[in-house]
Amino acid sequence: MSLCYNFLPMSTNKTLNTTANKAYTPLPVSFYERAADTVAVDLLGRLLVRETPQGAMAARIVEVEAYFGEGDPASHACRGMTPRNAIMFGRAGRAYVYLNYGVHYLLNVVTGEEGCAGAVLLRAVEPVSGIELMMHNRPVKKITDLTNGPGKLTKALKVDINNNGTDMAHRGGGLFITAGIPEAVSIHKSPRIGISAGTNMLLRFSIRGNPYVSR
Repeated sequence: MSLCYNFLPMSTNKTLNTTANKAYTPLPVSFYERAADTVAVDLLGRLLVRETPQGAMAARIVEVEAYFGEGDPASHACRGMTPRNAIMFGRAGRAYVYLNYGVHYLLNVVTGEEGCAGAVLLRAVEPVSGIELMMHNRPVKKITDLTNGPGKLTKALKVDINNNGTDMAHRGGGLFITAGIPEAVSIHKSPRIGISAGTNMLLRFSIRGNPYVSR
């Protein structure tokens, strides 16, 4: 029997060579086969890599939110499986991309055991490489406004509904997360934002003091 992790109340711009650099090896499926909040914290400081025909981009994950299934009223999966959220019940490590309020695409990565809903929303990233391409995709005056929000980062990295279901534990889909360079960070824990239910759950995690964390 599967164990579901249900919530219970209680920078440079150098050319990126992702093929030659072992640091850009995707995190394995086993990394994601854990509770959403555990994965969320462990994603901070990792590198999100996007490979496109125009070039490759990489950004350091600085803010995330964890979502569960049953017991989490803010989750798409709180009432069970639907055609829209079915991927949240699938194999860990796949991208869950959806259009939010008909405006912005949001990128999540599925967590936990297959059959049990869970995902981590990537809320903000710090550009590391391929910055000129990101700026072309999403022109801004201030670099800190480029990827400091979930809808901003998907536009800058050219992530949309076509990436929904991408296996992020392998590099073939052009979207994955790598271990990056280990670094000690101070993590801030707070309520998730932009939701109307479950606001008392401290499931938003960010790197304290990072200028790319959303406001």
